[in-house]
Amino acid sequence: MSYVVTASPHLHSGDSTPRIMWNVVLSLVPVVAAAAWFFGPTALLVVLASVAGALLPERIWGRRSATRDGSAAITGILLALTLPPGIPLWMAFLGGAFGIIFGKLVFGGLGQNVFNPALLGRAFLQAAFPVAITTWPVAGGPWWGLRGDTFAIPFASPQPLDTVTAATPLGLMKFEHKGTPLWDLMLGTTGGSLGETAALVILLCGGYLALRNYLNWRIPASIFLSVAIFSGVLHLLDASRYPGPLFMIFSGGVVLGAVFMATDMVTSPVTHGGCYVFGAGIGLLVVAIRVWGGLAEGVMYAILLMNAVVPSINRITQPRVFGTREAA
Repeated sequence: MSYVVTASPHLHSGDSTPRIMWNVVLSLVPVVAAAAWFFGPTALLVVLASVAGALLPERIWGRRSATRDGSAAITGILLALTLPPGIPLWMAFLGGAFGIIFGKLVFGGLGQNVFNPALLGRAFLQAAFPVAITTWPVAGGPWWGLRGDTFAIPFASPQPLDTVTAATPLGLMKFEHKGTPLWDLMLGTTGGSLGETAALVILLCGGYLALRNYLNWRIPASIFLSVAIFSGVLHLLDASRYPGPLFMIFSGGVVLGAVFMATDMVTSPVTHGGCYVFGAGIGLLVVAIRVWGGLAEGVMYAILLMNAVVPSINRITQPRVFGTREAA
């Protein structure tokens, strides 16, 4: 009798890449529904355009099964949630395509990218179309009404908006020193991107993923904690100038970024200690950019910057292999 000895692990959890990805897509459905509730059908059109832009290059140049595993759909949905409701659909499509091509395919496809593709697509739109991506229609109004120049012809001069625009809570705080009621921030009844709606819904969806072990809870926990501590210290030093921790956490894209962007399995650390360092770095950068930077928001750049140092974080926080000495 002979025995075949193989390397561990010997147990299979039953999870696969498509199963994990489609569970993430499922968890994003309530977030998209909340955006549609506040901003009407325009929100759904932006999501569809962004997803289409992500799926097309994945289908043409990616793996045959790439469009079926759900990863490109996640990129498109997450990108759409970082965009204003009134952005022209062709821009949302272009952002989705850019994120997949330059944020994923050029690195070799799923599992090999360095940066979060959705945020890379958003950074491209921020640089290429700064006016369109910072025009914020207010929530509310006739539900069926379009919130902006939705069907604009690509690269044509935009038409005058038929909707009311307003500054985001972060813009009001940074440039006019005006606060926003905390309850409005938590429910999403404010101007901003699609993903700045209903922070409570986002937290519930993130809790579902954490219970399924599809995200590492240490990352959002360390982001929220570092944002709270850093902004809390500044608030104690000068409450008239620096907003409090709850405002910093629930305004802008902190909740969405912490739950769905920073926890990307490919672009986040693999060690538990590294997750704490990664999240703390994101939180510190977010507060620093918001307080001292020229932009009102800093979540996107904070996550992308920390994505770049993930290999170093993994190397530094790698635990000692049992039976070996500490590295010099």
